[in-house]
Amino acid sequence: MMRYWGWDGGWHMPLFGLGPLLFIVIAVGLIYYFSRRGRAIGGGSPSHTARDILDRRYASGEITKDQYEQMKRDLEG
Repeated sequence: MMRYWGWDGGWHMPLFGLGPLLFIVIAVGLIYYFSRRGRAIGGGSPSHTARDILDRRYASGEITKDQYEQMKRDLEG
């Protein structure tokens, strides 16, 4: 059997095309990871207003209705 550029038709030949695909998948994954990380650190616009946080705290039971109403008035006034 002839050898071409060191490939002898062994078990690795069917996987030859996966190298570039694997590289692309890793590159896209890294870009996604660092773009999400940048937003979490403060690179993006604020995604939660004080009212959103207050509503979430009340919905989760962290604060009572009276506390919620008082804090809502404080935010509005």
